[in-house]
Amino acid sequence: MEKSRSAPRRGYGQYCALAKALDVIGDRWTLLIVRELLLRGPCRYTDIRAGLPGVATNLLADRLKELEQAGLMTREVAPPPIAATLLRLTPRGEELRGVVQAVGRWGGTLLGEVDKDDAFCSHWLALPLEMHLEDRHPDRAPISIEVRTGDHPIVVETIGGNVRARPGRSDRPDAVLSGPPHLVLRVLLGKLTIAAATRQGVHYEGTAATLRRLQPVREERPATSAPPGSSRRSRRASASRALR
Repeated sequence: MEKSRSAPRRGYGQYCALAKALDVIGDRWTLLIVRELLLRGPCRYTDIRAGLPGVATNLLADRLKELEQAGLMTREVAPPPIAATLLRLTPRGEELRGVVQAVGRWGGTLLGEVDKDDAFCSHWLALPLEMHLEDRHPDRAPISIEVRTGDHPIVVETIGGNVRARPGRSDRPDAVLSGPPHLVLRVLLGKLTIAAATRQGVHYEGTAATLRRLQPVREERPATSAPPGSSRRSRRASASRALR
C-alpha cells in the first residue's frame, strides 16, 4: 500500500500549456482516477478505490480534492434508493477522455510482457476495446460476447456500429470467452487466433463468425502528401500572418 506524501504541491512554474496541464493532472494516480470516472460514470468513492489497487486512502482523498478544486470533478447526492454521494467528472473533466485514450494508445506496446504481480480489473478492458474495435457489419443484428476474466465478467456488445463494454453478464450471449486477461485481450483485438489461444488455456463458446464481427478500426487514409518542407513553410506563413 502506497503511503501518502506530506510534501506541498508545487507546479513547474513554466508558461507552457503542457506544463500547466501537468500541474493539474500530472501527479501519480490522478489520470487513473480520471480513467475510473470515465469508465464508470457517476460512482461511489468505494467504486473508485476498488479500481485503484494499491492506492492509499488518504492519498486518494487528496487527489479527489485536487480534482474537485481544479473544476474537473464534482460530488452530487443521488436520490433514494441509492441515497449516496456520487463522484462524477465535470464537462471540463470529460475533455480528458481524449488524453486518457492517447496515453493508453501510446502505452499499448508496453503490454507485451506480462508481470504476474500486476493488478488487473476487468472493466479496464473497456478502454482498449472501445478505442480499437468496431463492428464490421453494423447492418446486422447486434451481438454480445460475455468475457470472463479478472475480477468480474464484462459484456462486449455492438451498438450502432460501435463496440461497447460494460460490467456484468449477458442473459443470452452470442459467445462466451474466458481466460487470462492478456490472452483474452489479444483474442478480442485480433492478435491471437482462437486455435492458438485455446492451446494456452483460453476457452471459447460460440462461432468464429461472432468473433469476426469485432474488427480493428480501419485507419483513415492520410491526406495527399505535401511537398517536402511545405508544412514548415506553411507554419512560417501562419506565424507571419499572426504577427501582422
